[in-house]
Order: sequence, then structure tokens, then C-alpha cells
Amino acid sequence: MKQIEVQILQQSYLLACPEGQEARLLDAVERVDTAMTQIRDTGKVRARDRIAVLAALNLAFEVADRETAAAQAAHAQPAEVLASAPQESAGEERLSQLLLRLDEALGDDGRVS
Repeated sequence: MKQIEVQILQQSYLLACPEGQEARLLDAVERVDTAMTQIRDTGKVRARDRIAVLAALNLAFEVADRETAAAQAAHAQPAEVLASAPQESAGEERLSQLLLRLDEALGDDGRVS
């Protein structure tokens, strides 16, 4: 198993990686870093652990949306596939709602109230 040093939100991590999977790992690191950076840059969330949780939730929503779209595509006619594809604005709206709900649930100290 190979070890790769990466940067996520300007912090170094040493990750184990199966041989031949370096590109996939680096792609995953890029996705996580981008998601966390976008959340941090909104200015609403500063705690690294809260940023990580929000990024994980956002990525999980993206995976779920893709799985739902793929399942619908497998059972839909070609014209229905285009109509049922998830919209980017809907994902952004879900993120905004999720951020609001998380901020309501967590106090200023980052703990559930």
C-alpha cells in the first residue's frame, strides 16, 4: 500500500492508497477540498469539524441524487430521462436549507443545543 501526502483545507494528511488508485484518491481529495473550501468561504461556518460535516453531507446528497437519477433513467423512456435529471439550482437550494437547519441546531460553540 502506497502513502500519499495531500492537503485538505490547507492541512496536510498522509493517506494510505492501494497501488494503481492514486488518481482516484487525488480526485476524491480534490472534491473534498473544494467542498470544504466553498463552505468555509461563505463565511458562515468557521469550525473545521462543522465544515467537514457539511461537506460530507453535501457530497452524500450528490451521490444520492446521482443514484436516484440513474435508477430513474433505468426505468424511464429517453424523453423522461431529460425531464427527471436533478437540477443544479435544486441542489444549491437543498444546501442552503441544510446550512440553515444546521446553524439552527448548533449553537455558536458548535454543539447541539
